[in-house]
Parts: sequence; structure tokens; C-alpha cells
Amino acid sequence: MTPDAFTEFFGQEKASAILRTDDAETAALAMEAAIRGGFRIIEFTLTIPDVYQLVRNFSSRENLVVGTGTVMTAEQAHLSVEAGARFLVSPVVDEAVITAANDLDVASMPGTHTPTEMLRAHRAGAQLCKLFPCPEGGPDWVRSVLGPMPFLKIVPTNGVDHHNAGEWIAAGAFATGFVAPLFQAADMAAGRWDAIEERARKCLAAVQGR
Repeated sequence: MTPDAFTEFFGQEKASAILRTDDAETAALAMEAAIRGGFRIIEFTLTIPDVYQLVRNFSSRENLVVGTGTVMTAEQAHLSVEAGARFLVSPVVDEAVITAANDLDVASMPGTHTPTEMLRAHRAGAQLCKLFPCPEGGPDWVRSVLGPMPFLKIVPTNGVDHHNAGEWIAAGAFATGFVAPLFQAADMAAGRWDAIEERARKCLAAVQGR
């Protein structure tokens, strides 16, 4: 999947499931629940043990696009893509990582917190701008930034849940990423995969306006 193809697909789906945990088996089971709930774009952070194997396993499936998060170096970008990742997410703007993603023909989504950082990421070749951490003002902040820079594809992640996701999309956010509000720590610790699956359905309904 090319960067343009991924961007188009992400714009249609409007949501990704983003998982950070300290156990590979828990990560697999939790992500399975999100997929059963309807997610087709998923992200494993590189802080998960055996993360590249998880990427290999999940990226082999049809109708599922896998990416990696917390990508901080060009080497991590290469390892991610070798494992099957088709998009790379970072918590910061790093031109070396953006360049590596473009060289590897995958989409990049660096973390940005200000309009200046967003423009910098865009000019460096990033297809998307992860809004992290989300600023005070939330959706209204996105609306304000898109006024003078409507070409930006802003993706809020921090603090997005099924209660407010629709507001972000209405404000002009290109898509959203669901992290802790989807994968609640208590549910993962107790193995309540059905609760994650149900929240996944609610998250997707919220971004699709259903």
C-alpha cells in the first residue's frame, strides 16, 4: 500500500486502534478484540515486547493495515517496514524518520503540537500530522489551525474516545486514533476482551456519524 493509498484509506475509515502495553500476548488478544469490533487500521507501539513479530502476524491478513508507533529512528523505520508496517507514527517531528518513511514508500505521521510543527512536518514530506498531546480547546483548536492551512491532515489521538470523536471529525480532523480510552488497562488486565470489542464498535460509530 503506497502512502497515498494509505492516506485515502485512513480518510475513509476515520480511525485507527493504537495499542501500548508491556505484554505481547495481551497485545495480541486486545488487538483481536478491536478488530472484531471493526477496526481495519491498527498500530502497535514499538515499546511492546516482540512487537515486530506482532506486526508480521497481523500484517499477513487481508483487509487489515498495520503500522508501528513510537518510531524514533531510521533503523526502527526499516525494521517496521520489513515486518510489514505500512505506516509509521512518531511522538515528535524528526526529518530523518520522515525521510526514511518516504524512502521506504510508506506513510508517516509525526507527532505535532503547534501549527509550526505541523507545517514543518508537512514540508518534510509527512502525509499526516498526529496531534499530540491534544491541546486545550480540542476540536476548536483543529478548526482554527485548518483555517489558514486547510491542506493539513490532522489526526488527534491523545484523549480521543467514543464520546468526543465525532466532535473532532466535525471540526475538520482528517481521522482519529484511539489509545487508552479503547484499550482500558483494567479490561486488559482482567481479560475483558468483549468490553474492548464493544467500545471499538462505539468508537467507529462515532467517527462515521452513526
